[in-house]
Amino acid sequence: MTKVIDVDVDILGGTPVFCGTRVPVKNLFDYLETGETVDDFLQDFEGVQRFQALSIIEMSKKLIETSTSILHESIA
Repeated sequence: MTKVIDVDVDILGGTPVFCGTRVPVKNLFDYLETGETVDDFLQDFEGVQRFQALSIIEMSKKLIETSTSILHESIA
C-alpha cells in the first residue's frame, strides 16, 4: 500500500499533507464542503494524484464507520 498522508514537523509545522506535496489534506475537505468536486481540487493542486484524494475520502469513510464516538458528537 502506498503512503498517502505525510506528517512531518519540517513540512508546514506537522500539518497532515498529501505525500510528496505541501498540500494540506484539509484543503480537499474545504473544497468538498463548498460544493466543489474532487476534479476541481485536483485541477487546482496538480501535485496531488487522484488516487491520493480518493484514498483520503475512503479512509475518512472507514473512520466514520468504525468510530462510534464520532457519531455521538454534536456539532457546535
